[in-house]
Amino acid sequence: MSDALRNREFRALWFAEAQSVLGDHLTTVALSIVVYGRTGSALWAAVVYALTFLPALVGGLGLSQIADRYPRKTVLVASFVTQAVLVGAMAIPGTPLAVLVTLVVLARLAGAPANAAQNALTREVFTDDELYLRSQDLRGITTNIGMLIGLGGGGILVTSLGPSWALALDALTFLIAAILVQLSVRQRPAPGDPGDGWFSAVRWVWGQRRLRVLLALSWLVGLAVIPEGLAAPLADQIGASEQAVGWLLAADPLGFVLGTFVLSRFVSAENRKRLMGVLATVAAAVLIGFAAAPTLPFALLLLMSAGAAGAYIITVGATFITWVPNELRGGAGGVYRTGLRVTQGLGVALGGVVADLTGSATTTIALAGAAGVVLTIPVALSWGRVLKSQ
Repeated sequence: MSDALRNREFRALWFAEAQSVLGDHLTTVALSIVVYGRTGSALWAAVVYALTFLPALVGGLGLSQIADRYPRKTVLVASFVTQAVLVGAMAIPGTPLAVLVTLVVLARLAGAPANAAQNALTREVFTDDELYLRSQDLRGITTNIGMLIGLGGGGILVTSLGPSWALALDALTFLIAAILVQLSVRQRPAPGDPGDGWFSAVRWVWGQRRLRVLLALSWLVGLAVIPEGLAAPLADQIGASEQAVGWLLAADPLGFVLGTFVLSRFVSAENRKRLMGVLATVAAAVLIGFAAAPTLPFALLLLMSAGAAGAYIITVGATFITWVPNELRGGAGGVYRTGLRVTQGLGVALGGVVADLTGSATTTIALAGAAGVVLTIPVALSWGRVLKSQ
């Protein structure tokens, strides 16, 4: 992965993304504290938290296509500056709740083109498949570590500085990201035509069988996130303390980081493609171990193992972007990310419903694992046929 960091353009893109990831999670924590502090309502706090995800789903399909119609560097810088302004407005003390909610939605919508431009630009920077995949490994590791730091340390930072200063710090991270990209990334012409149909990328993706199989492999992650939504009842059921909820939530991303490192260090890009179906099956099968009503150490081990196998998703995403023509990568990347977010949200919701019906978090997670294996096997076989046809 260090070889990817030798590229000046990628260093700027990578650091800018790391800044925005940390900032996003800091904003999430700050908003939760602000809203709950003003309203005293857990429902309102949850609604505003949900609004940090909803615009990403809407913008993923629509606004991502901006990254194909305009120069991607320009899209990135403009998006970062816009988010800095919007988050900075949130930091103004006493901002009415309705205005705050509107600013949250607009800020997340502004992030959709940036995500699309970032993914597509990285593929333009690295024309070598092996080096490109290593860059995606580094991004995956950084994102998961950023999530752990942002959510874990965000509460401490917000309570120490106050929500307004924390939001102002988040706005500053977006400005820094914009400056880094402006100074270090080469300007390239817009790859697509502004006159193209708005959803041409979506139609093109759905017309490609091999891309549909890759999408199916990514959607399987929806079952893998079910333990995250059940961390609190799971800790209670296995007789662990409330402190263990944080450990259970951290186990999967920690395993993901370790799995990504091993794959990046020891497995070639071509072999990783061959292993995707196997790893997807293993990631689901490991969860069946929760049927044994595990102790806390065993539960952590199971979740870390599932996270490590789940690192296959980086190869899925990198292969997907590689197989899409450059002029469609922004819109196609929006299709990929939107599907991933939707299935994760549905997975968490479904897990909650099943846990209520069964009265058991461990049983629900084990059922998710079994369902995952049943669903993954035919997708893995389809992927094998796709590889043979290449």
